Amino acid sequence: MERGGAVLIDIDGVLTVSWEPLPGTVAAMERLRASGRPFALVTNTTSRTRASIAERLAGAGFPVTVDDILTAPAVTAVYLREHCPRARCLLLNAGDIRDDLRGVTLVDDTDPDADVDVIVVGGAGEEFGYPALNRVFRHLRRGVRLVAMHRNLFWRTADGLSLDSGAFLLGLERAARVEAEITGKPAGAFFAAALDHLGAEPSTAVMVGDDIESDVLAAQRGGITGVLVKTGKYTPETHRAATGTPDHVIDSFAALPALLESLATGSG
Repeated sequence: MERGGAVLIDIDGVLTVSWEPLPGTVAAMERLRASGRPFALVTNTTSRTRASIAERLAGAGFPVTVDDILTAPAVTAVYLREHCPRARCLLLNAGDIRDDLRGVTLVDDTDPDADVDVIVVGGAGEEFGYPALNRVFRHLRRGVRLVAMHRNLFWRTADGLSLDSGAFLLGLERAARVEAEITGKPAGAFFAAALDHLGAEPSTAVMVGDDIESDVLAAQRGGITGVLVKTGKYTPETHRAATGTPDHVIDSFAALPALLESLATGSG
């Protein structure tokens, strides 16, 4: 494979499911690394820090380091520092991501009287119970700003599809009559940050994902070539109902090296 444009790669549902490698993904990543083609793992995962993700993937055999990973929490931290400086933020999220939110002031999520300027919504889990959601709703009703790391409705785990925070976000927006500011995928700024991290141009870049709307079509709107994989949350139904058409569809990430070779030679 010849050296070419940058490759942006989703993690969950593309490389792994419940952090277990999908068939052929480690070998495909090794080929990508050996090719010298720049790449970044771009993920809306909010349950782990960049360092934790890198450690887990490397332990599973993927040739990646923390510098290869860009997460929605890390991009959210940059967004909050730039757009909401010194704001007191209430985080609703499953998992500890505080290390990736450096420079952001987080308030005690158990204090109903806490002074809050911004609600920050991450990924769903047990933390998204009625008391927490109702506390967030009441803050929003009094004019607090709403920032969300993504709008994912569901994701695939070893036990099957599971609801994600996008489902709760829709209810909060409707009930409080507000609109969330989205920092992760499908926000164009997220893809721009990833390309800037690699020093790459969108016209030569490829985005590989299992979410046709948030990964693939969102990237295509920014001028990036979109590649949809039929793993993870992919279903024929969502593919047919999508608002657009992917540039390429492959069975899995294992088939990516061959696709990149064909694109490099002009035969794809």
